[in-house]
This record gives sequence, C-alpha cells and structure tokens, in this order.
Amino acid sequence: MQTRKGQSIEDESMRIIENEIGTHPYNEQEWPIVRRVIHSTADFDFARDNKIIFHKDAVRSGLAGLKNGCSVIVDVNGIIGLMNKQNPKDFGNNVICNISEPSLMEEAKKQGKTRAEMSMRVAKEDMNGGIVIIGNAPTALLEVMKMIREGITKPALVIGIPVGFVSAVESKEELAQMDIPFITNQGRKGGSPCASAIVNALYKLLRQE
Repeated sequence: MQTRKGQSIEDESMRIIENEIGTHPYNEQEWPIVRRVIHSTADFDFARDNKIIFHKDAVRSGLAGLKNGCSVIVDVNGIIGLMNKQNPKDFGNNVICNISEPSLMEEAKKQGKTRAEMSMRVAKEDMNGGIVIIGNAPTALLEVMKMIREGITKPALVIGIPVGFVSAVESKEELAQMDIPFITNQGRKGGSPCASAIVNALYKLLRQE
C-alpha cells in the first residue's frame, strides 16, 4: 500500500508518460505493463527502438497462472528485491531463485553449464505451469528455451528481458520466434528493474479483474 503522497507522485509520473509517449501500438492490457517499465526506468525506448513484444497469449496466460498460485522462477535475487512482496503472498505464488544455492556451482561445473543455466535446469518442476522471469542472464533464457524444446517443462509465461552485450539480443530474438506465451523486448536493454516492473504490472492487472 502507498501513502496518499506516494500515490499522487506515481499518478503524476504516469500522466507525464502518457503525455510524452503519445500514440502507441499496445492494447489495453499490454500498455499498463509497458508503461510500468517506462516508469521504473525513465526510458521511453521500451516503447520505441527497444520496444517490448508480447505473444498473443502472454497476458492471459500469465494472469491465469498467477491467479492459480503458480510458482515464479527468477534468475537473480535482484528481481525479488524489486517485486511488491504482498502480491505473491496474496495469490499463493512461491518465488524461487536458485542462483545462490551452494550445490549449484559444483553441479554446473560437472555439466559444463553456467550457474544461471543450472539454476533454471534444477527448477524444471516448479517451472512447469509457472512463470519464468529472466532479467539478467541470457544463458538462463537460452536454457529455458532448450528445456521447453526438450519437452521437460512448459511454463505458463516466459518473461525474457535480459540486459547485456553477449547473447542478450540473440536470446530475445529467439524467444520472440517461439510459439509459447512470452514477453520480451528488442535490443540490449533490460535488467531486474524491467523484469520486476512487468510482473508487478501483471499483479496489478490481476487485482483489477
């Protein structure tokens, strides 16, 4: 819950975004998500050159998953830190981040994978019917897509918005070609603030249903 002053500041920020962006191609469910990312980053590029892309079933599938108490798997703890903590409590969503698990490093070395890849691989059961949120590690996103192709997991939604210079663009381009519910963006930009903004916006949409 926000204070009255905090809410007034957010409302004014949203008004500024609406005025500056003008027309846009997003529908009534997509735009609040994009707007929340812009609000979190002060970067209008997420509606322009680095625009956010939605699979046709992304919002519907994501909302259904959250409503049904699905697990939420993230690649880094930074995303959890920026999420509204009350939301998963209210809807019974278990938020999982395996990247810091002590046993992960040894297993990653054995299998010739990065810790990020391994953190996704060990979450395959929680991931099935869940929401996967990748904000930082392109290798984690590539591993999730590999797992989906292998048929060992089927997430309700993949939010793939990793930031960076190595494989970030390519991993998002690959995700955008998959026939699964996804939210991603074009270009190098992304990161934990964007990823958490997307899931926070989904929860807000869910509360408005």
